[in-house]
Amino acid sequence: MDHDNAMQPEDTPELRALYKGFEEESIVPLWTQLGDLMPVHPKSKAVPHVWKWSRLNELAEKSGDLVPVGRGGERRALGLSNPGLYPNAYISPTLWAAIQHLGPRETAPEHRHAQNAFRFVVDGEGVWTVVDGDPVRMSRGDLLLTPGWHFHGHHNDTDHSMTWIDGLDIPFSQQNDVGFFEFGSDRVTDYATPNFSRGERLWCHPGLRPLSGLQDTVNSPIGAYRWEFTDRALTEQLLLEDEGQPATVEQGHAAIRYTNPTTGGDVMPTIRCEFHRLRAGTETPTRREVGSTIFQVFEGEGAVVLNGETHKLDTGDMFVIPSWIPWSLQAETQFDLFRFSDAPIMERLGFVRTKVDGE
Repeated sequence: MDHDNAMQPEDTPELRALYKGFEEESIVPLWTQLGDLMPVHPKSKAVPHVWKWSRLNELAEKSGDLVPVGRGGERRALGLSNPGLYPNAYISPTLWAAIQHLGPRETAPEHRHAQNAFRFVVDGEGVWTVVDGDPVRMSRGDLLLTPGWHFHGHHNDTDHSMTWIDGLDIPFSQQNDVGFFEFGSDRVTDYATPNFSRGERLWCHPGLRPLSGLQDTVNSPIGAYRWEFTDRALTEQLLLEDEGQPATVEQGHAAIRYTNPTTGGDVMPTIRCEFHRLRAGTETPTRREVGSTIFQVFEGEGAVVLNGETHKLDTGDMFVIPSWIPWSLQAETQFDLFRFSDAPIMERLGFVRTKVDGE
């Protein structure tokens, strides 16, 4: 039976008195809420939406001219608010995404929070994020991690500004009341500018694990996943495909998942990060997934079809796919995209469901 057409009791004085009693005791009967509480499929208040990088970057630059970075505001970060969830700065019911901007020679002070965070750099270099005293270079194509409850700050060592995206599990943390926050030093603890962080030097050797790190960790110990390795992995998948080897997820579609080397699982317990590369002319099948996903175009031109509507995309553009919304990608040129999602939450809680057209 359609929930919306479910039989309701006849309106009588006795029924109205019953409902008044419910109201007085803060009770809401299931039969009046079934369609909202138990829909026949996910019906998120969030909506599919595209943000254009040209406009985001323009507003970030203007913010850099007008809004200082320092204690209180902490970060010059512009949260992307899903139109269906506004005025909350939630890009989806579980995830938060922002454009963060740091001006020439600026420092964002140190703090820590329970929420898990990452940075992804679509363009630029010159900023170091210092995580628990370990300076981590930020460069084009790099994924950088700031897991929950790790002190971190940023410093720009150049005479030009830099903008990147932040991803966090703020909505999930807020709705479940698990958030903590603590100020650190008014400066970052280390202004060094090494090419590679201590975490990378210890952990980023293929297939090798230090004996000093044999205990599994819930978050990845790697501070930065470098673009050169991501690019090489995607290139090799497509070359193997050309050689007739089953190396890609779909014809013309290479993809990698960033992993925690201590467990082989996701880099953080609440956020999955991936990178996708489509050959020119490739179209992915339409799919629906439980949970929410955000993409940023790293390079190339193409389009995304969201709920039947086609949106042309260029470098830097971002879009959100709410739960169970049909979507597919279309590549005009080689099309590179960074993706993050709440898949680890959905998988651990047993809510995962995927539907792919044609399967």
